[in-house]
Amino acid sequence: MSLPSASSAASRYLPPHIAGGTDGLSTAQRELVDRAAEVGRNRLAPHAARHDRDASFPFDSFDELRQAGLLGLCVPREHGGLGADFATYALVIAELGRHCAATALSFSMHVSACMGAGFIADLLDMSPAQRAEHERHRALHFERIVGQGKLYAQPFSEGGAAAAGKAPWSTVARKVDGGYRINGRKIFASLSGAADFYGVLCTLDGPGTTLRDTLYLAVPGDAPGLEVCGDWDPLGMRGTVSRSLLLRDVFVPDTARLLPEGLYHQATLRFPHMFTTQSPTYMGIAQAAYDFTVQYLRAELPGMSPVKRRMYPTKQAAVAEMRIKLEQTRALFLQSVREASIDPDADTRQRLYAAHFTVMENANAICTLALRTCGGQAMLKSLPLERLYRDSRCGSLMLPWTAELCLDRLGRECLYAGTEGDESLE
Repeated sequence: MSLPSASSAASRYLPPHIAGGTDGLSTAQRELVDRAAEVGRNRLAPHAARHDRDASFPFDSFDELRQAGLLGLCVPREHGGLGADFATYALVIAELGRHCAATALSFSMHVSACMGAGFIADLLDMSPAQRAEHERHRALHFERIVGQGKLYAQPFSEGGAAAAGKAPWSTVARKVDGGYRINGRKIFASLSGAADFYGVLCTLDGPGTTLRDTLYLAVPGDAPGLEVCGDWDPLGMRGTVSRSLLLRDVFVPDTARLLPEGLYHQATLRFPHMFTTQSPTYMGIAQAAYDFTVQYLRAELPGMSPVKRRMYPTKQAAVAEMRIKLEQTRALFLQSVREASIDPDADTRQRLYAAHFTVMENANAICTLALRTCGGQAMLKSLPLERLYRDSRCGSLMLPWTAELCLDRLGRECLYAGTEGDESLE
C-alpha cells in the first residue's frame, strides 16, 4: 500500500502546542516522526501481512527499529537515548501503527519500560538514597537497551482484578539475600519468547499486602524457572505473540528493580497517562484505514485496476463521515497526550479516560466504515484493510484500561469528588 511522504507524515499528528517550525513540531520531533514514517513504510509494512498470517513475532521488524536507533526512544539523553517525552512517544508509535500495528503495539511496551524507569521516575518523590540507587540500577537497564540493543517487555495481565488496578498482584516476589524470588503467572504477555527482559509487576511478599507493595522487576528471558507456554491464535494483533509466562522460584538480583520498592504505586496515582500507552497504536490504525479508503476509491493502490469509485455520492458521504470521526478522535488524542504530566487535575484525568475510550472505539468504527465503503474486495487478505479491521477490534479489550473500565472510571469521577460517597437518603 502506498503511503504519504515522510514530510506529510509528520503533519498527520500535529500537536499545535509544540513550538518549532510551521508545522508545530520541534526539529527533534519532526525528525523522529519522519524516521518512524520511513521505517514503517519501507521496512515494517512489507512484513506485516506475513506475521499476521503466521501469528509470528516480527523479529525482522525489530531489527529494523534497532538499526534505526529507535529502541532508546524514551531513554534519557544522559544515558545515550533519544530522550523523547510522552507526546513525542505517542506521535512516533501512532506513525508506526499506520504501517504495522502489531509491531507498534509490541514496541510501545518496550518503550513503556524505558518511560517508567526514565522520565516518569524523574517526576516521582524519592529520598536521596532511593534516587541514587535508582540511578545506579537504571544505568544498567539503559546500557542494555542503548548499548546492546536489548528488548524489554511489560507483562502485567493476570486475568484478575490486579491488572485493572483494584487488587494486589497475585504474582509474588519474596525478598532474599541479594534479590528476590518470584512466583506467579502472567497472561497475554506480548513479546513472549522474544524479549530479552520482562518488566514483571508483582507484590512484595508480606502480611496485609496492598497495591503499595507492588514491585517492578526486570526478569531475564533466559532466567531459570521462567517458562513461556500456551498457544497464540487470536483474532487480531497476532504478531504480538502474547503467550503466557510462568515464573517458578525465579531469582533476580536487587539491580533488577526498574523502580525502587513502593514507587510503582506512586507512579500509577500521579502519572495516569502511563496506562494509555496502547492507544497511539490504535490512532495509527484509524489513520491507516482512512488512508486506505481514499486511495482505494481513487484507484491509487498498487496493482489494482484503474477503476475509480469516488464519483458515487454514497462513497463520498461515507468518506466524509470517516474524516469527521478521524478528526474528532485525533483532536482528543493530541490534546490528551500533550497534557501528560505529574499530578493532573480532575478535568485532565477525565479527558484522559475519554480520549483513551474514543481512540479505542473509533479506530474500529472507522475500520468498519472503511470495510463497508470499499466493499467486497476489501475483505481479501491480499489487502491490509481486513487486518486493520481485526486489529482495531482488540483495542477496547486491552487492560489495564478496557473500554468498560474507562466508562466506569469516567462516570464515577464525574459524579464523585475524592473519597466522597453516597449520603443517606433519610
